[in-house]
Amino acid sequence: MIDLSLFLFEKICYNTGKEVINLKLEIINLSKSFSEKEVLKDIDFTFESGKIYGLIGRNGAGKTTFFNSLNEDIDIDSGFFYLEDSYGRNRLDIKDIGYVTSVASVPEFLTAREFLTFFLEINKKEIRCDYYFDLVKIAKEDQDKLLKDYSHGMKEKMQILINIISNPKVLLLDEPLTSLDIVVQEDMKKLLKGLKKDHIIIFSTHILELAMDLCDEIVILNNKKLEKVEKANLNTKKYKDKIISALKDVKNA
Repeated sequence: MIDLSLFLFEKICYNTGKEVINLKLEIINLSKSFSEKEVLKDIDFTFESGKIYGLIGRNGAGKTTFFNSLNEDIDIDSGFFYLEDSYGRNRLDIKDIGYVTSVASVPEFLTAREFLTFFLEINKKEIRCDYYFDLVKIAKEDQDKLLKDYSHGMKEKMQILINIISNPKVLLLDEPLTSLDIVVQEDMKKLLKGLKKDHIIIFSTHILELAMDLCDEIVILNNKKLEKVEKANLNTKKYKDKIISALKDVKNA
């Protein structure tokens, strides 16, 4: 049997017949402080398409601050962001970013169908709403409900869905799957793995097992810096122990 959700997903997200463009997101000298507290310091890092990056950090390490900096939701002290593709290297534009926040933000005065229809129209998508609802398993009886009556997990589904529709080059996911049941989590993992081919995906989570299952690279935010945890020649347990050991190495500077 054909997996309908994956079949639809390819129609939604891929430009059939076009060559996949390799993307690079380059972060240079990013720093951010709040009053006397320095959260991010002189971060230099490059993310690439074709991988899902798991962003791991202790509570308060600055994961959301990092995302908010990229998304221009806060002013930064210093730093430059560049997006590179086969056509050149340019400053990262806010229109190239999709951001699924940890606190689901949707217009609660609209129904799910009204909200989805709006996004389909502005993105000039011709596939009907029902197909998109099927993609993230929103039941028929919920499709015309006001979003204010949706659970947190259902609002998260809608956030993820509108970002799939808008198809940004860079997708920031801040704790996106924790409120979803295990079946829906597995469906969403499949969708994200399909997206990584021609998108840059950075997935923040405090659940290490989820990151290790879904992500191709683990990046820790520790001591105000980003650092990739190399996996070469490590089995699953040794890799997990290495990540935990790195997270314990917190300096109080």
